[in-house]
Amino acid sequence: MAGMTLLSRISGLVRDIFFSYLLGASQFADMFYVAFRIPNFFRRLFAEGAFSQAFVPVLMRYKEQGVDEVRLFLAPLSGLFGSALVLLVALGLLFAEELTYVFAPGFSELQQQSTASLVFIMFPYIGFISLTAYAGALLNAHDRFAVPAVTPVLLNLSLIGASLVALAGWSDLPQVDVLAWGVLAAGVVQLLFQVPFIVKIGALPAPRFNYRHEGVRRVGRLLLPAVFAGSVGQINALVNTVLASMLITGSVSWLYYADRLLELPVGLVAIALGTVLLPHLSRLATDEDQVQFKRALSWGIGLGLFMGLPAAVALYLLADALVATVFMSIAGGAMTPYDVRMAGLGLQMFALALPGFVLVRVLAPAFYAHEDTRSPFRFAAYSVVANLLVSLATFSWFGHVGLAWATAVAAWVNVVGLYTGLSRRRIYSLQRSVTVPVLRTGLASLCLGLGLYYLTSDIAWCEMQAGLRIVVVGLVCVGGLIGYMGVQLLFGWRFEEINHYSGTQAE
Repeated sequence: MAGMTLLSRISGLVRDIFFSYLLGASQFADMFYVAFRIPNFFRRLFAEGAFSQAFVPVLMRYKEQGVDEVRLFLAPLSGLFGSALVLLVALGLLFAEELTYVFAPGFSELQQQSTASLVFIMFPYIGFISLTAYAGALLNAHDRFAVPAVTPVLLNLSLIGASLVALAGWSDLPQVDVLAWGVLAAGVVQLLFQVPFIVKIGALPAPRFNYRHEGVRRVGRLLLPAVFAGSVGQINALVNTVLASMLITGSVSWLYYADRLLELPVGLVAIALGTVLLPHLSRLATDEDQVQFKRALSWGIGLGLFMGLPAAVALYLLADALVATVFMSIAGGAMTPYDVRMAGLGLQMFALALPGFVLVRVLAPAFYAHEDTRSPFRFAAYSVVANLLVSLATFSWFGHVGLAWATAVAAWVNVVGLYTGLSRRRIYSLQRSVTVPVLRTGLASLCLGLGLYYLTSDIAWCEMQAGLRIVVVGLVCVGGLIGYMGVQLLFGWRFEEINHYSGTQAE
């Protein structure tokens, strides 16, 4: 899962390098990123976030009853989901201008009209990609993790192709319009790619419209709170986009570029762990195996922090270096040293949120496995309120940096709520045996931070030649990784803990 996710994130980084070369942090970039965020917001809200968390635990129960019961459950569910998507796409096309105003009220009238035309092109993408996410959830529930994880590569390849078309001048359309059509094409390609694999596992029954099926009704009961709880990150990102549109030109783009660098560790660690844990924890909850359930959750916490905490330290201390290397050294084009500094400041605040994102992705599946979506909904509500309050209190003073910091605060509010809820329900509490590995990870991350600060604090990254900058950043990253693992090994870490974390014995 992590390996395929790494491939998709690397291809996504190449895609964003093309974007930054074409658009930089201009008003055209702001318009495209807002338009692209709108279908992605609804995709993650209904498909990847809420629907998967409500759907997978119920599916695991039907899998225990046999293949025929699974097909009888999937047929009406597919019919309901497909008809809902048709309605959603129609509404999105009808209200493209209104959606643009909601997501970017600070845009000028001309910017809003141009952005709405991009939304009209891209919005049908949500229908194709939501069906793709549905197919991916089915494959994950059948322990087929690689295909859904590698599917986003096709999106990135499509957009890289569209970027090349725009750069070469092979289309008379404006460059941002070419990219928008590339998004729509990517949705079709991703869905067609997964269809053969769904057919192979026998999970493609003809859709029916029986809304009274018990499984469908159970998913429906779980879905509404999961819509909110599973997509709190998107809601917070929406708040940031709305407020950033009221700031100086480039604010939306700076946050976008910072977020793209954050997405690599989030995908490799948080999303990969959460995706793998959900069907496994659901199976253990169905079997009422509390001992193995706690061990699996402890393993997720330990492994998540083992990878997420040093990544956060590196993102914070190498923020300018990474932005300059990726979006100036490689992309060049319209990016300026000022853009690098502004995006770097945003990335530093996002880095504070990274361990929180990891823990949320590990802890939330423990509730979903017990078919409890209301508790995560409540904690997500606290998180959104915290994000909104901090954003409103800081964005006029600190601009996009205040918005990124609010994201970090919201992530940790969510973590505290989820852990408190699990502890009170006696589903899980932090076990003594896992604290030693976590403390060891904290010590190794501290050593990593001191080393990176000593080596890089005086380097002017934007003044360095592009080729030299790439080499230096590469050497620093490799050296940091070796140093971090050296400290871990010195204090007793062993590779076997990747598969069986030493701190997972239930107590």
